[in-house]
Amino acid sequence: MAKEAYSELMKSLSENRFTFTGELEPVKTTNLHETLEGARALKGNVVAANVTDNPTAFAYMNALVPCYVIQREVGLETVYQVTVRDRNRLALVSDLLAASALGIKNVLALTGDHIVVGDNPQAKPVYDLDSATFVHLLRKMMDEGIDLNGNKIDQPPKFCIGMAANPNADPLEPEILKIERKVKLGAHFVQTQAVYDIELAKKFMEVVSYLKVPVLVGIAPFKSIAMMEWMVKFVPGILVPQEIQDRLKKAKERGGKEAVYEENIETFGELIKEIKKTTSASGIHIMTIGFEWIVPKIIDRSGIQSGQRLP
Repeated sequence: MAKEAYSELMKSLSENRFTFTGELEPVKTTNLHETLEGARALKGNVVAANVTDNPTAFAYMNALVPCYVIQREVGLETVYQVTVRDRNRLALVSDLLAASALGIKNVLALTGDHIVVGDNPQAKPVYDLDSATFVHLLRKMMDEGIDLNGNKIDQPPKFCIGMAANPNADPLEPEILKIERKVKLGAHFVQTQAVYDIELAKKFMEVVSYLKVPVLVGIAPFKSIAMMEWMVKFVPGILVPQEIQDRLKKAKERGGKEAVYEENIETFGELIKEIKKTTSASGIHIMTIGFEWIVPKIIDRSGIQSGQRLP
C-alpha cells in the first residue's frame, strides 16, 4: 500500500477496515438521472462506487463525466474505470489528467471485454497497452511526474490504483501471475469479478494471500431471472452454481419479482457473511446495476457493519 491515502477508499483499506464498494452504469443516454438516483441509494452504504467504462464492449456514456457529477452532486466517492481496449496511451494520459483535475482519486485499470461481445462488433479494438502496462503508466505519472516516453507532467495526479481479477478462471495460475505482476508494478487493491461459490472464493483468497494486497470480492445479485440467464450465457468468466439458479427460479414461481428480490437478499447476505468469516477478503464489491436500493438490505442481512476493523 502507498504511504499516503489519496482517497477515502484507500484510507479504508489502509486502516484494515472491511470495505464495501458499489457499481454504477451510465448507459446509452445523455441523461444521468437514473445513475444519480443509484448513487444516492449507495451513499452511506459503500465507501466508493465504480463507474463502468463501456462494459461488455457496449458503447455507453464515457465514465469520466458521471464520476465527476456523482461526486459533485451526491457526495459519493467514485472509482473511475478505464479500459485499454478503447484508448491508446495518448488518450489514457489525457483522460487521467482530466480525471485528476476533476477531483477523481480512484482508477480501476482494465483490459475490457473484447469488441466481439459488444453492440458494435465491427469496431477496432486498440490495446496499445495491456492492463499491467497501464498500471505502470499510472505509477510513472504519479511517482515520477512523467509519461511512458519521459514527457514531464506539471502537478502530477495522485490515484488509488485498482485492478480486476477473475476467481472463476480455469486454470487459475495465469490469473494469479497477472495479479502478481500488477502488484509489483504498484497497484493498490483488487476487485474481483462476481463470485457465487464460497468454496471458489476461499480457494482464490488462499492462493493470492502471499501477495499481501487488499482484495474486494465481487458479488452480483440478479435483478431478474432473465438477467441471470443472460449473464450465465454471455458474460465472460461468470460461473453461477446450479443451486443458486434453482433457488431464484423457484422464488419466481413462488412469489414473482418480489420473491426474487427477497431471495437475492437472503442468498447474497449469507454469501457476504461467509466470505468475511472464512476468507481474508478486505471487503465486498457489490454490483447491482439498476437496482442499487437492494444494497443496504443485503448488507443489513449480512450482519456486517461497514467500516468494521478487521483482525
